[in-house]
Amino acid sequence: LPSQQKGVGMNEPLVDAEGFPRDDIDLYQVRTARHNIICLQNDHKALMKQVEEALHQLHAREKEKHARDEAEALAEAMRQSQSLPQAFARVNAVTPGSPASISGLQVDDEIVEFGSVNVNNFQNLQNIATVVQHSEGRPLSVTVIRSGKKVHVGLTPKRWAGKGLLG
Repeated sequence: LPSQQKGVGMNEPLVDAEGFPRDDIDLYQVRTARHNIICLQNDHKALMKQVEEALHQLHAREKEKHARDEAEALAEAMRQSQSLPQAFARVNAVTPGSPASISGLQVDDEIVEFGSVNVNNFQNLQNIATVVQHSEGRPLSVTVIRSGKKVHVGLTPKRWAGKGLLG
């Protein structure tokens, strides 16, 4: 305020002890300055309120986006796990030079289908042994899950230098 050197700020009285307007200050100038300051303070409050609301909206959008991204990632993982069929056995050993080795079967392959055997009709390893005995010399379709992907292997059970028809 221009009249501040005379002890008049935003809150000091503009009247003397008897209630008359003070004659040592320019009342019009003080009232105009106070009015302008109050208008600026109100503008500042309104702007700060807008900034605060905008920040709330921004954070809410980020939170929604984060939740949406997590939900999409979860849904994608679910889709991938559903698209892979259920395995009923895992290959724990493949003898080098055996029919299984030649066909490309690998340790840790999870067997999904072995000829006519799948998760729905598999009871024990005897099921596979039966299919192998009936398929000697004929190619069998074997489906495995390898590193999260479905892989088809053509396996022909036959006599070889080692034990069994597969190895």
